[in-house]
Formats: sequence, C-alpha cells, structure tokens
Amino acid sequence: MAFRKKADLLLTHKPDILLILECEHPDKLIFPVDTPKPTQTLWFGKNKNKGLAIFSFSNFKFKVLDVYNEDFKMIIPIEVTGGSFDFNLFAVWAYNPNDKDGKYITQVWKAINHYDQLLRDNPTILIGDFNSNTIWDYKKHRLSNHTSVVEALEEKGIFSTYHVYHNQMQGKEEQPTFFMYRHLDKPYHIDYCFASSNLIKKLENVEIGTHEQWTTLSDHNPLIVSFNDL
Repeated sequence: MAFRKKADLLLTHKPDILLILECEHPDKLIFPVDTPKPTQTLWFGKNKNKGLAIFSFSNFKFKVLDVYNEDFKMIIPIEVTGGSFDFNLFAVWAYNPNDKDGKYITQVWKAINHYDQLLRDNPTILIGDFNSNTIWDYKKHRLSNHTSVVEALEEKGIFSTYHVYHNQMQGKEEQPTFFMYRHLDKPYHIDYCFASSNLIKKLENVEIGTHEQWTTLSDHNPLIVSFNDL
C-alpha cells in the first residue's frame, strides 16, 4: 500500500525488475522529483489502491502474453524482452476470494496446469506472494496444496531460488518473508521466486529483507533475487 511513500528505500537496491503487491494504480504514483522513475509499468486490479504492479527500471520491456487467462486473475504471464535473451515472467498474487475451490495456493495450482506447455518450453520465472507454505498442507487435504505445486513445478524443471541458493527444505525456511500483523513472533515464508533450470544456472544471490528494516513499511519483507547475464 502507498508504494509512492516506500519506493526510495526499495530503489536503493537498484532493481532491474520490481514486482509490488497491493500497489496503488499508476495514476496515484506521484514520486518525489529525485526518485528514479520506471521505464515501463504494468498494473492489474480493480481496486485502484491495491493492485499488482510490475516495474522496469532497466532496458527490460514487458508484454502480457496473448494466452493470459483472466480466470487466474492475479497470475499474469508476461513476456520480458530487452535483455541478453527473452524469458517469461509470471507475476503472482495468489488470492481470489471468489473461487470456491480455494482462494490461495489453489490459484497457482490451476494456473500452472493451464499453462503447462508454456512453462515447459520457455525460460521462466514465477515470482510473488503465493500465500502458502508446506507447513499448512495438513490443513488442506487436496491435491492443490503447497507441496503439490512445488513438485509439479519441479517436474517441469522449475525450482525455488531461495531453497536452491540457501540449500533449505520447503517448510523449514530459516528466513521469513512475512510477519502477520507485523508481529515478530508470527513469522512465515510465503513469498517465492521460482525459476527454470536454465535460469537457476545463472542464479547469483537470494536475500530477504529483515523485520527490523521493513516492518514500519510493510508486513512483508522484500525478496531480492539476482541473476548473472540476463
């Protein structure tokens, strides 16, 4: 929320691509004069105070793929060009309160099955708020739980950058990405960046912001992923 008030701190990390959840509409994004401006912005949502935005602060260009299925409202396949090679990026906000099958990780499960061939055939990144973790699998006795999503992606050659880089298991993450109600004693890891194996080979660094630095701005900490030669 109110991204315009938080952009300066995020931009100290000099992102090439920045995905912001619960982001206000670009019409509301009036940045201070000395704040770097994005070269391109895509925004999705109905509430102009709380949508999904993706910004380029580099030569990368975005185009929503023609195969985008709006049934998966906030899981958006985007073609990224302008780098050393083209790749697809799925911007993920796993939340659809109108889906009776499940409003969180079920959205991702449905999307990765729908886009199966696209995920298999192209260099791909899926990144965002998945609202899920393996620790909650036991509460959801159905196929579309977190572990099933991770296994289905791995079968397509797509892996979690955090877990690969830090050699940690799903559900055993040492660094949370989210503090419920911003409380230090309610930490969870629910934000992810998955990447296809050809991009995993270029993985340089994965870090998560600290509660101390970010809690005044958000209940989420930024997930910062760096690749070589993109």
